[in-house]
Amino acid sequence: MKLLKTIDKVLAAFGNIKAMERTHVDTYTEGLIAKIKGEKIAESEYGQLFVSFQNLANYEFLNATILSGSNIKTFNGSSLIFVNDGKETIFLSDTKEIESNYSNISNRWLTKISFIINNNNDKKMILKRKFDKVYLNYKKKSLPMQKCN
Repeated sequence: MKLLKTIDKVLAAFGNIKAMERTHVDTYTEGLIAKIKGEKIAESEYGQLFVSFQNLANYEFLNATILSGSNIKTFNGSSLIFVNDGKETIFLSDTKEIESNYSNISNRWLTKISFIINNNNDKKMILKRKFDKVYLNYKKKSLPMQKCN
């Protein structure tokens, strides 16, 4: 194993891009992971969901940070679905283009997505954790999570 790392360092010194990527230590993304803003409200084996709220120009935004093992990349936006007793509350992403940042230190992806909240009751539902499950849907994929205690 040590031999392979040494070979990668030599190849990186000669300008091999793939070897440079393998030997690069991403402290920037790891720093972002260590300083995630908000409160963790949901988690599963697939990822964790942290949320915070922001008010800009009389619009309420739900800022979601997803820490997961999968790359979330789409140009069509995403939806965040809160399920409580069969009732779904759906939030659509504010932007269509979403891309994750990868940290090769912890082997995790960090994704930040903003959602517009139109109803004040929806914010209360999230803050008081009156939901059972949360789904982040993007492309044709879904990231299921359970409410944290």
